[in-house]
Parts: sequence; structure tokens; C-alpha cells
Amino acid sequence: MNEDSTYYQKSVLVTGCSSGMGRSIALFLAQHGFLVFATVRKEKDFNSLKDIDEKNLVPVFPLDLTIQEHIPNVLEIVKKELAARNIKGLYSVINNAGGGFIAPIELMDIGKFRTELETRILGPVALLQAFLPLIREAHGRILWIATPSLIPIPYVSSIHACDFAQNCLARTLQIELGPWKIPNILIRCGGMDTPSPAKNALELENSMKEWPKERLNLYKEALIKNQESLSKFDKKRTDPKKAAETVFKALCAKNPKSRYQVGHLSKSAAFFECLPQALVDHIMSGR
Repeated sequence: MNEDSTYYQKSVLVTGCSSGMGRSIALFLAQHGFLVFATVRKEKDFNSLKDIDEKNLVPVFPLDLTIQEHIPNVLEIVKKELAARNIKGLYSVINNAGGGFIAPIELMDIGKFRTELETRILGPVALLQAFLPLIREAHGRILWIATPSLIPIPYVSSIHACDFAQNCLARTLQIELGPWKIPNILIRCGGMDTPSPAKNALELENSMKEWPKERLNLYKEALIKNQESLSKFDKKRTDPKKAAETVFKALCAKNPKSRYQVGHLSKSAAFFECLPQALVDHIMSGR
């Protein structure tokens, strides 16, 4: 973080900092010298971050990426804080917000799916449209937090459909922003130990009580087996601090890689991307 031998603090904006990886990333970066704008949707999470009293952490509320009208106010907060600290531009936007849920596509709640698409695709695009002038000014970079590979995993298409789209956006922006040398970096996270798995399991349990019985019965056995498998997987999940360390590495690298892998089974999952699509589909259908 040095420019012409003079200390120069870099600033980043992280979305979805109420808990899990977003909160872990925001705290780690703040504790390691970055000025961090940690955005949240709810006032209680804003107050929780303020209570930490970390000088490099600037909680920002509200930013709900399904409400694009929030973005101009967030932009003004960031600009004012940067000016007050004499920091030139915003070094990075770290797209982390989003959760997803478990459901067969046939029984998927379209409203919840729309929210996920807006949170992870439409919202981040609108956010970047607003912040790219500041990123360009800081000669910065854009990070995308996603799953470790682009493979079809049953019952979690609410997550993986967004990953496919984010992959496309990141690779396209890599080309379009090439003249300004603004890298787009995918942080591909395997099993991470966050509140999301328990939340998703509870939501699935509630959904199974609400779905039409005749349709639920078509998937019930497979869903139960899937949850049993996930329960075993959950015991091996990785501390989210490892994801934060990987983000720090990607931000500090002079020549960052386009993809970083972190978390339980992330490298194994990424290997599947090297295989022919038909073979991957065959393997996944037999799980």
C-alpha cells in the first residue's frame, strides 16, 4: 500500500457484511490497513459493526441490492469519506452479498429466486455502473465471491445460476475494462463455515411443509438424501477467515490471478471445469 514511497491507504467496498464471509472479509481487511466500507441491509447489523470500533471500518446502511435507489446515497457516503481522508478513488468493489436456497426448480419460489438474481446480478451491475469512475481513478480491481466451479448441482440452482452469470460478467468486464487495466477476479469458495447452511436447511424444512404434497413426493427422498450428505459436508467446512486472507492476497498482488480457490473441496470442484460438459453432466446426474 505504498505509492512513491509515501503511505497511501487503499479503500474497498464490501457488500453483504452482516455475517459470514462478508463480515469476515470486511474485518480482516480493515485490521490489515484497508479502509473498508462495509455495507448492510439492516440497521441492527449497521449498529453491530459500529460497536466494533475499528478505525478503518466504515459501516454503510442501507444497501439492499434489490433496491437500486439505495446506491446514490452509498456513493455519496463513500465520496465524502474518501475526501475527508484524502484518499484517491475506490480501490475495489467486492461483490459478496447473496445467499440462495435449496429447492428443485419445479418447486422454486420465483419471488425468492428473483431476489437472489437482483442481489447477485442486477444489483452488482448497477453498483459497478455507479462506482467504476472511482475504481478507474484508483487504478483498482473488482472481486466476485462465487462457488468453486461452474457445474450443475441439483437443488441449488438459485446459487449456481447466479455463479454462471457472474462468471460471464467478470470475464466480459475483464475485456471491456482492459484499456484501463482493471482486473476482474473470481474468488471461488468451496465449503465455508458460515450461518448460511443452517439457514438454508431450516428454510428447506419449512418449504417442504408448504409445497403441494403430490409434487413434494416426487423429490422428497432425493432431498432427504441430499440433506444427509450436506450434514456430513458441513462438518468439514473452512473457516471464513481463509476466504478473507485470499481476498487480501488478491487485492495486494501486483499481477493478480483471474481466479483464486479457497475452502473445502474447492480445488476438486474446479477440476470438473476441465472435463467435457457431457461427462460432467453424467457424473453429476449419478451423485
